[in-house]
Amino acid sequence: MPDNRVIRRLAAILAADVAGYSRLMGRDEERTLADLKLTRKTLVDPEIASHRGRIVKTTGDGMLVEFASAVDAARCAVEVQRGMAKQNADVPQDVRIEFRVGIHVGDIIIDDNDIFGDGVNILARLEGIAESGGICISDDAYRQIRGKIDFAFDDMGSQNLKNIAEPMRAWRLRIDENSCSPTAAKPPNENARPLALPDKPSIAVLPFQNMSGDPEQEYFADGMVEDIITALSRFKALFVIARNSSFTYKGRAVDVKQVGSELGVRYVLEGSVRKTANRVRITGQLIDAATGMHLWADRFDGGLGEIFDLQDQVTESVVWAIAPTVEKAEIERAKRKPTESLDAYTLYLRGLARLYQFANRQANDEALRLFYGAIELDPDFASVYSRAALCYAGAKAYGWISGTGSEIAEVTRLAQLAVELGKDDAMALAFSGGALAYVARDLERGAALIDRALVLNSNLAEAWICGGWVKNWLGEPKLAIERFTHAMRLSPLDPMVLDMRNGTAHAQFFLGRYDEAASWAAMALQDFADYQPGLRIGAASNAIAGRIEQAHKALTRLRQLNPTLRVSNLKEVLGPYRPEDLSLYEEGLRKAGLPE
Repeated sequence: MPDNRVIRRLAAILAADVAGYSRLMGRDEERTLADLKLTRKTLVDPEIASHRGRIVKTTGDGMLVEFASAVDAARCAVEVQRGMAKQNADVPQDVRIEFRVGIHVGDIIIDDNDIFGDGVNILARLEGIAESGGICISDDAYRQIRGKIDFAFDDMGSQNLKNIAEPMRAWRLRIDENSCSPTAAKPPNENARPLALPDKPSIAVLPFQNMSGDPEQEYFADGMVEDIITALSRFKALFVIARNSSFTYKGRAVDVKQVGSELGVRYVLEGSVRKTANRVRITGQLIDAATGMHLWADRFDGGLGEIFDLQDQVTESVVWAIAPTVEKAEIERAKRKPTESLDAYTLYLRGLARLYQFANRQANDEALRLFYGAIELDPDFASVYSRAALCYAGAKAYGWISGTGSEIAEVTRLAQLAVELGKDDAMALAFSGGALAYVARDLERGAALIDRALVLNSNLAEAWICGGWVKNWLGEPKLAIERFTHAMRLSPLDPMVLDMRNGTAHAQFFLGRYDEAASWAAMALQDFADYQPGLRIGAASNAIAGRIEQAHKALTRLRQLNPTLRVSNLKEVLGPYRPEDLSLYEEGLRKAGLPE
C-alpha cells in the first residue's frame, strides 16, 4: 500500500519579491525582466547557494527559499540587500529593482519538493509588510537569530496579518547603517500599524543638520534641538515626543510620513544649524506628517552672542504655527534662557552628549567633569546641577560607586541647588527628585519633586520614568506600570527604553508575575546585554519561576561585571524598597546562586 503519511519538518524559510514590480513592468517590460534575470544570476542565486539555501520555487518576481538555519537565512538576506543597495547606487529610483524579504521559522509540509502549511502563509504576510530593501522577520525567527549575528533589530510590535488568526510580533532587521543600504532612508511602510494620534496637537523635533563642516560642532546642533524640545514640552496643550526618540533618526534621510506613523505625531519639525566663528544661522520647517505639506518655514540669523534670542524666535514661531491658541504667557515662559554664559552652556551641551552614552563609565565620568566645569563658570545654572546629580545616580546603579556618606552629601547638595535655582524647571525637578530618592534614600522628598515636575510638564518622559521608579519603591507596582507605559508612549524610540522596560520588569516581579517580569527583563537586555539592573531582575524572576538555568546564566554574567555583589550588600545598588520587597528580591537572587 502507498505511504500517505504527511512529511513535516521544522525549517527556516525566506520569501522575497520585487517591490513595485507591476509598476516597473508597466514602465519597461524588457528592461525589468533583463535586470531581474541578471540580478538573480550574479547576486541572488549565488548568495543563496553560499548560505546553503534551497530555492523551492520562483513566482515571476519572487521566490521561496528553504534553509536549515535561521542564521543562514538572515545572513543571506543581508548580503543580498547590501548587494542590491550597491548595485542601485547609481540607478534612478523609479527603475530600481528592490526586494522585500520576509523570514520565518516554522513547521512546513513537504510535498513533491514543494512546501506548504501555515508557516508558508505567515511568511508571505511578513514579506508583505517588509520595506523596499528591507527584511522583516517573525518573532520565532528572531529568537533563533538574536545574539548570533551582528545586526540590530527594531521591534515592529504585534502585527495583524491578513488571514492569520492571531496577531504576531514582527521585527525589522536593521542592516548596517554604515553600508549603502536603503534602510538608512526608510520609505513609509503603509502596512505597519501606526500609533494613534493623541487628542491634542503632537510634534516631533528631528535632529537639526550640522552644516558647519566641523564634526566637533555636532553637539551644538544637538543642543539646539534639545532646547527647542524642552521649550515646546512646557506647553500642556502640546504632545511632544521626547528627545531620545527623536534622535534615533539622527544622520538618516527620513520620510516625514513614516516619522509621523512611527512616533504617532501630526507635525514634524526639521532644520539645520550653520555656525561660523562669529555668526550662526538656524533654519526650520514645520511639516504636516500626514500630507507632507510644509506649513511653516523660516530662517534666523544672528551673532553668536544672540544664540538664545534665536532659540526663542524659533520656538515661538513653531508654537504659533501649530497651536495658535496657546496663551502669550506660556510663550514668555518658554523663552526663558537656561544661562547667559555661552561658555558654561557649551560645557553643558558637551556634558549632555557624554551623558547620553548610557552605561559607559568613562563617558559618565567625563560628563560629570564637564558639568562641574559649567557650574564653575555659571553657579546659577540650575539644569546642570540636576544632570550632575544624575551622573552619581547612574554610577550607583552600575556599581561604579558605593554610595558613601560624602557621595550622598554631594548628591543632596547638587539636587537642592537645582531645585532652588530652577523652581519651575521640570527636568531639574524630576532628575533631582530621582537622585534624592535613589542615592540619598529621601523617598518622600524625591516623590514630591517628581510630582511637581509632572504638574509643570506632563510631556516630560524622563519625569514619568523617575515617577515609575518611585512608585516601585513605594510598593505601588500597578501605578509604576502605568507611568512606565506612558513614558514609552511619549518616547517610543528612546534608547532609555531599556530603563522603562526594566522598571516594568520590577513592577511585574513585585506583583508576583514572574514570567512577565522575566520577559520584560529580557527585552531590557536586547540592545545592551550587560545592563546590570536588567540582569539582576532577570535572574531573580527566572529563579523564582523555576527556570534555574536561565537564572544562573544571568547571575554569572552579573558577577563578572560586579564581582563584589552579595546578598548582604544587594540593597546598596537597589532603590529604597520596602523591607518585604527587598526580602523577595534577595530570595530570588539567592536561588539564582548569589552568595551571602
